[in-house]
Amino acid sequence: MPKIKSAIKRVEVAERNREHNRHWKSFVRTTRSKVEEACQAADEKNANLYLHEAYSVIDRAVSKGVLHANTAARNKSRLANLVMKLKKA
Repeated sequence: MPKIKSAIKRVEVAERNREHNRHWKSFVRTTRSKVEEACQAADEKNANLYLHEAYSVIDRAVSKGVLHANTAARNKSRLANLVMKLKKA
């Protein structure tokens, strides 16, 4: 444990940021899995609804600095491909 006051503060800030990032990453994973489950169940209506929600959550995570922009684009692209395959089938 650090003894210097500024180092103690950095530890506290780092922990707070870690919890914040953990919350958002979990939220992104949950919404991503909702889309995947709807696609597996061949539920096109809910898949579109969850896809819209996932886009929103992923974009908010990028704006907060939790996800990198390219990671977000990759995730959104993969989800869109899943939904498009469902529509074609």
